[in-house]
Amino acid sequence: MVQIKGHMSPTAFKAWSSKAITLLGMSGSGKTTLASKLPRDTWFHYSGDYRIGTRYLDEPILDNIKREAMKVPFLADLLRSDSMYICHNITINNLMPIASFLGMIGDPELGGLSVVEFKRRQALHRSAEIVAMYDVRDFIQKSSQTYGYPNFINDAGGSLCELGEPDVIRQLAEDTLILYLKPSEALLNQIIERSLVAPKPMYYQESFLDQVLPLYLAENSLDGPEQINPGDYFRWMFPLLVEHRLPLYEAIAQEYGVVVEADRVDDIKGEDDFLELVAAGLG
Repeated sequence: MVQIKGHMSPTAFKAWSSKAITLLGMSGSGKTTLASKLPRDTWFHYSGDYRIGTRYLDEPILDNIKREAMKVPFLADLLRSDSMYICHNITINNLMPIASFLGMIGDPELGGLSVVEFKRRQALHRSAEIVAMYDVRDFIQKSSQTYGYPNFINDAGGSLCELGEPDVIRQLAEDTLILYLKPSEALLNQIIERSLVAPKPMYYQESFLDQVLPLYLAENSLDGPEQINPGDYFRWMFPLLVEHRLPLYEAIAQEYGVVVEADRVDDIKGEDDFLELVAAGLG
């Protein structure tokens, strides 16, 4: 029987020669910041969002950009004549092309999407994220055997808890130690505040959308989604999404992982601090 990595002892963790860890938590909880503090020469940084955008949603993202470009006659002529090409510049720290593809529900005059189109794009993202997380197993081997990295960090997207695919989580738990960065009330408030200032499209469960969308329409006396201001809806919805996600993260961590305080990320200066934090969580 395969051991769940989150069930090992602190001693076993410290003795683990080729460590593989999955970071779990809300967007803004410090996953990417934490991963960037580890030595680049000994830790392979796998970004789930980067894999999604550059491998599995690459064509849909570019098609979306091209559709917008075709609305501009000058650019349309250049595209049709193959006089120019369009590419995105997705990096671990720049995921804007993915967010722009996902979009928001609302008035098309304000850049909003219909519910049908929004759900179509959400479904594409869900499928892409599932495959990207299954890819972790291969990338652990590839990072070691091909590139010579002894350790592996999976910087998973905040929507990992939304997938509703137990086999994905189980495989991650067999191959990596799942580390949940649990935010304090103060950090949660900061995450929510940032979303209010700069709403960022993201993936979430269709059942959650079907639950909250009618509430928003009723509260604002709107006849349909096409009357929604996309930004206003997101600002109203996001605190509810946070409330929805927290127990999902907790359930994964309780069954498979380790919980550490996300606020501790700022105190981590390097690898030694990180490993001590994980070992303390296991203890």
